[in-house]
Amino acid sequence: MSPQPHRRHPLQPLASRIDRVLARLPEPVEARIRDRLGLDLFIVVAVVLVTLRLFDKYPWTSSFVDMHTYWATGAGVSYATSNPYVVGAYLYAPAFAQALDPITTTLPWPWFAAMWTAAICAAYVWLVGRWAFPLVLAGAMALELYLGQIDVFIAAAIVIGFRYPAVWAFPLLTKVAPGIGLVWFVVRREWRNLAIALTATVAIAGASAVLAPSLWHDWYDLLRRSITDKQVVDGAYLGIPVWLRLPFALTIIVWGARTNRHWTVPVAALLAMPILWINVFALLIAVVPLREEPGLTPARAWLLRERLLPQTVTTKPATATQAG
Repeated sequence: MSPQPHRRHPLQPLASRIDRVLARLPEPVEARIRDRLGLDLFIVVAVVLVTLRLFDKYPWTSSFVDMHTYWATGAGVSYATSNPYVVGAYLYAPAFAQALDPITTTLPWPWFAAMWTAAICAAYVWLVGRWAFPLVLAGAMALELYLGQIDVFIAAAIVIGFRYPAVWAFPLLTKVAPGIGLVWFVVRREWRNLAIALTATVAIAGASAVLAPSLWHDWYDLLRRSITDKQVVDGAYLGIPVWLRLPFALTIIVWGARTNRHWTVPVAALLAMPILWINVFALLIAVVPLREEPGLTPARAWLLRERLLPQTVTTKPATATQAG
């Protein structure tokens, strides 16, 4: 019986052309380009961006960016006047602001912006390795870096959450909707992991509520308003209602959990977001280490060491030990 033909990937023709061009180069040069060029170019970009923010160069430290909202929580949090549909509003649980309090109350804004940007870049490099620079060109990640949003951290939490479920407390206590990823544990009957994730979330929320009960009351009211009030969205977003996307998100993650496709979790998390801001698509960078085709990124290497993914990496011998 003859084997079935291998299904061709949509990007295979482009990848084949790039392979042919690189194959003409001396082997050490080819290996260096494959393994390091995309990463090295991004590191240059990251250093420049961190430096611009450290020296308070406009527009990189504009008060419009989301990370300024995080820094401003050091002066206090108010949900009463927050509009959940306006860019720059603080919408996360009080626990997030409380966790940031030691640095938001001590660091001046440019220092916080530089530190926050460096942390985003480090998490991003860990997730995607040599794909760091090419993926910035896709647009969503470039906007994410400018705004200083937390989507890269949520993407990292999704990946880490397969090994340490307690980190699910982070997306649950910030953007809430990515918590749909816990359906993975439900479908796979991984009750211990589900219990750890929920217990960690409840424990953090409980401790936070003891410190600031009124803020939690106001946050619940904000969540209610975000569901019941008429949406008048200000900013760049994809106008597909969440009620239309949510069934697809659930279907995808259930299918993924049953067929051992870890990459479906960040896809479902994206589809479950109340508003598809352009930068929110940065959540999809979590797909990179969860699939075999992009090769060995630092996050994927860690997942393989932890035996959370099949031990099958199909790369050329020269690039199998890719740095990144």
